[in-house]
Amino acid sequence: MVTAGDRTADADAPVIGVLAVQGDVREHVAALAAAGAQARPVRRPEELADVAGLVVPGGESTTIDRLCRIFGLHEPIRRRIAEGMPAYGSCAGMIQLADEILDGHRDQQTFGGIDMTVRRNAFGRQVDSFETDLHVEGLDDPDRPFRAVFIRAPWVERLGDDVEVLARADGHPVAVRHGRLLATSFHPEVTDDHRVHELFVRMVDGRS
Repeated sequence: MVTAGDRTADADAPVIGVLAVQGDVREHVAALAAAGAQARPVRRPEELADVAGLVVPGGESTTIDRLCRIFGLHEPIRRRIAEGMPAYGSCAGMIQLADEILDGHRDQQTFGGIDMTVRRNAFGRQVDSFETDLHVEGLDDPDRPFRAVFIRAPWVERLGDDVEVLARADGHPVAVRHGRLLATSFHPEVTDDHRVHELFVRMVDGRS
């Protein structure tokens, strides 16, 4: 039995890791637990062996990239994703799952996996943060809008043929799915609506 905060996940629930080098780690752990998963932080390469899926949190994408390479996490995560491990990235995590970045730092690297090009900080700086209601395909109770929080968020500028758009904001894709990979420009982990995490849990255990 694995606990997160004051919640306890069922022992048969999928074990999902949250990359814990920087960003909204605690918030994702709590949201995954509320969505029915066993959630645990991943800080070392060997901890990847114990998880069936991985969340790459929002934060600062260049810092996440740099620390993953320093701690030896970059290549193991890239390899697990290439081998089919389900992964979900929010905001900076969307950048990390993209095959190509625009406006990134010169040597910035990603884990890749989703055939798309994202523009870093496309929606503006911290002071330009905003909230809006979105219709997100694939969520439970699909007629109920999802209140999306955008903070220095990227958007998608190019999509591969096999990438499904789940939501758009200002005409730009802000939630996408590519097989067992999921990404959002916004931060569902900072809200009380756990439907995005519930979708990812279903993806991890093969129900979606």
